Amino acid sequence: MSGVDERQQGATAGLASTDDGSVTAYGKKAVVASSVGYAMDGFDLLILGFALSAIAGDLHLDHGQAGSLTTITLFGAVLGGLLFGMLADRIGRVRVLTYSVILFAVFTGLTALADSYAEFAAYRFIAGIGIGGEFGVGMTLAAEAWPAAKRARATAWVGVGWQVGVLCAALVSAPVLTRWGWQGLFLLGTFPALVAVVLRSRLHEPEAFVKWRAARPKTAKVPLNLLVADLKTARVSAGILVLTSVQNFGYYGIMTWLPTYLATQFGYSLTKSGVWTAVTVLGMIVGGLCFGQVADRVGRRHAFWIFQAGAAVSLLVYSQLSSSAALLIGGAVMGAFANGMIGGYGALIAELYPIEIRATAQNVLFNLGRAVGGFAPVCVAYVADATGFSTAIGLLTVIYLVDMVAMFLIPDRRGAALDASPSR
Repeated sequence: MSGVDERQQGATAGLASTDDGSVTAYGKKAVVASSVGYAMDGFDLLILGFALSAIAGDLHLDHGQAGSLTTITLFGAVLGGLLFGMLADRIGRVRVLTYSVILFAVFTGLTALADSYAEFAAYRFIAGIGIGGEFGVGMTLAAEAWPAAKRARATAWVGVGWQVGVLCAALVSAPVLTRWGWQGLFLLGTFPALVAVVLRSRLHEPEAFVKWRAARPKTAKVPLNLLVADLKTARVSAGILVLTSVQNFGYYGIMTWLPTYLATQFGYSLTKSGVWTAVTVLGMIVGGLCFGQVADRVGRRHAFWIFQAGAAVSLLVYSQLSSSAALLIGGAVMGAFANGMIGGYGALIAELYPIEIRATAQNVLFNLGRAVGGFAPVCVAYVADATGFSTAIGLLTVIYLVDMVAMFLIPDRRGAALDASPSR
């Protein structure tokens, strides 16, 4: 029996529940709260993309330094993922979500006061720590609150929350930049986060977690070794790490530089670039909702393969487009496939790890992938300098082919009880 199996059997007694396929009022609140918090993260990271040119001009940054600001933010998210994931498994999902959003909101606002590269980078790193807590803890809360048959749809809605935040950023960035500059954008990023705090103040911890926590010694540590408890578990963790790395590398490689690509390659104004980016994000929202439905019906592995193949093909095609209409439609299709998978990781990871390390697994594995993905803006910048943005975007196709191979390492546990053994 694997180390994961043993831990899960010990936790099952406190998690027994009837699953008739219906979504409770608590489940809906949990998804809304998680989605709103994740939307704030998406808003924050895309306004950085829109503001990069202005920031680079004011702070006298080169392309490499400008691209590194996203990388630094994502490195902070790795630390936050570990910290907040372990806290969520120890003291509670809802409480830790609130802590992470407050930290993120405060340092997003402070970013507006930065007057040097070092100061800006420091604020972004700390804001990133807060961002790191949002994904895994919110996904865990949603996965535990919804019935097994609809679990991927629940985590898909959380993923869509990110895209709603990104869409808001795409729509408001141009007018805010024009009127108040990049400082105004980062100040604006503090206010919506307060909504998440209010929503979460009205949400209690999941009943299953409360029961399990009551039966656990208060001094018990989060068993990080369960991520690599045996060869089978280590293989699964490695496979998921490849998936999350590709997901983040592709996403940040595309979204950080998409406004600049449209502006430099086709002469689009900031406003027009924002509209075209918004259409790409709308495609991501539709793709995310479709992925949740597909994953709950045909299984996790097949759903990922469909979307990974679609991402590879659509990215290659998009890099060759030149007309406005084609870029508009192609961007929506590319967005649907390249980021439609985002919510699927929440259900996938929740089904593979026991309750005592579930939030930690979500945050550690996804945010390590973010760390890898954090190199994408810098890599795209250097490839674009050498060969052009079209080639840089087209080359991202290769990573999704690697992604498809990694799926063979990961078992498909669609519809399984969260605390059943992943080896069964």
